[in-house]
Amino acid sequence: MARYDREETGYIAFDAFEEIMIQRYAAQDPMDEIRKAFELFDEDKRGKISFRNLKRIARDLGEKLTDEELRGMIDEFDLDQDGDINESEFINIMKQTSLY
Repeated sequence: MARYDREETGYIAFDAFEEIMIQRYAAQDPMDEIRKAFELFDEDKRGKISFRNLKRIARDLGEKLTDEELRGMIDEFDLDQDGDINESEFINIMKQTSLY
């Protein structure tokens, strides 16, 4: 941090903070971050995000989605039509967002 505290005040300027954050996140592998997110969503550790998992995630995020909306989300991205979102399907979803 000392190299970013150019005035030696014990604080860093916002531009220095921004530089630190950019360097930190540029070094991260986006696929690794996607896999970590998938593991958090896959509460049952089955290798799939179930309707129940998705409902919990929505609730935890404060999203007020109906069961029909949640099922529609799964149906839209469930390429193998097994009723769940597997890791490959989740990666495809994330690649379609600006988060990737």
